Amino acid sequence: MSDLHRKSLRELREGLAAGSFTSVELVEHFLARIREHDQTLNTLITVSDKEALQQAGAADERIQKGEAGPLTGIPLIHKDIFCTRGVKTSCGSRMLDNFISPYDATVVERLADAGMVMLGKANMDEFAMGSSNETSYYGPVKNPWDTERVPGGSSGGSAAAVAARLAPAATGTDTGGSIRQPAALCGITGLKPSYGRVSRWGMIAFASSLDQAGPMARSAEDCALLLSAMAGFDERDSTCVDRPVDDYLAALERPVKGLRVGVVKEFFGEGLDSGVGASIEEAMKVLEGLGVELVEVSLPHSRYSVPAYYVVAPAEASSNLARYDGVRFGHRCDDPKDLEDLYKRSRAEGFGAEVKRRIMIGTYALSAGYYDAYYLKAQKVRQVIARDFRNAFEQADLLLGPASPEVAFRLGEKSDDPVSMYLSDIYTIAVNLAGLPALSMPAPRAHGLPVGLQLIGNYFDEGRLLNLAHQLQLATDWHLQTPEGFA
Repeated sequence: MSDLHRKSLRELREGLAAGSFTSVELVEHFLARIREHDQTLNTLITVSDKEALQQAGAADERIQKGEAGPLTGIPLIHKDIFCTRGVKTSCGSRMLDNFISPYDATVVERLADAGMVMLGKANMDEFAMGSSNETSYYGPVKNPWDTERVPGGSSGGSAAAVAARLAPAATGTDTGGSIRQPAALCGITGLKPSYGRVSRWGMIAFASSLDQAGPMARSAEDCALLLSAMAGFDERDSTCVDRPVDDYLAALERPVKGLRVGVVKEFFGEGLDSGVGASIEEAMKVLEGLGVELVEVSLPHSRYSVPAYYVVAPAEASSNLARYDGVRFGHRCDDPKDLEDLYKRSRAEGFGAEVKRRIMIGTYALSAGYYDAYYLKAQKVRQVIARDFRNAFEQADLLLGPASPEVAFRLGEKSDDPVSMYLSDIYTIAVNLAGLPALSMPAPRAHGLPVGLQLIGNYFDEGRLLNLAHQLQLATDWHLQTPEGFA
């Protein structure tokens, strides 16, 4: 029983079905690991132990009655951006420190319907704004590979919890790389689906045209299991696409020989750490050994993705965050003199520095006289970037590159340099601007720390992404490596 945290979702499913252990025993095992390790790592904002044990008991009853699905009784952690009925949903902000959601987000609802058990809510950058998980009102998350380093963000709590084996799986969200970059820095597999593949209903909005929910787990196979339950049309979300959900598990076993994978030349130039570059090249050699054909492709306008993103995302954030006014829900200042004072002080006290910075940038970009010069121009650049991807997919089935230009940096290293922090997502942001699916999976370590190999797919081609990642993981053990002290 002491090795339950080392098992994949498939192994946990088989163990539960065989009666080797119960869901209650499994949940108790992970709760014990959370109590043992999370004071150091700070991966969780809320631990819902009582609710988890109740859900586990119900899952055991389903298993005994023969009514279990592939995920019944398996625990997971939800990023604290997903509304969860009766449990605090803070979005990592003081603004929502007192908010108890009256309903479940669609992602939470679907995974609960699949029988999964929620252990708690993961720490995150405030309102998903950050690349290091240092902007959280609840303090920074520590990377289990080196607790003096960041886990990446904004889904850093989810990534660190899975890497430290405090949970077998977690949910995350990706607006500009917030699943893939922390997955890379923590040495796990994280998938950002196509925009519209997974419902955003009940997921607290940052930038509505960019946000997408996705799974984070140890392997591509685990992510395929999770995505199968998460994906699908939801009439409550006007951005959700009504198309059938592929059989992601069946897709895993397809042969990859002859698959054309485009190596994005712009991702291997100046700014890429040499150790990270060598790691990605080693992974490319393994892919060639599997019969994959590597071809060079170009995304010539990808260098404009960071400036375009940091106009579009803050503009949409300034609109979305206008709802936090101290009137209806969330933080309210004490003894306001009048309505204007209520608005000003509630927002000043409730929002952190990075959120305020992005609201101000976004409000400026949308203001009269600047809309055409900034927001409209950024949207035009976005279309050019999407066209580059379309051209690249005429030459290749999938694209490849690093997920992050460097390994995990030290806590506080970039806190006073927001531009340097923003460049942490230089290889991931273009994917969100185009609405494409992409994943990060472990490559060989560099400087003793995890490196993420990024695979990018065409629209709604998650099955092929997971297929290639799974076949690469069958041929390597990079995804099985665990940080010292957490094995």
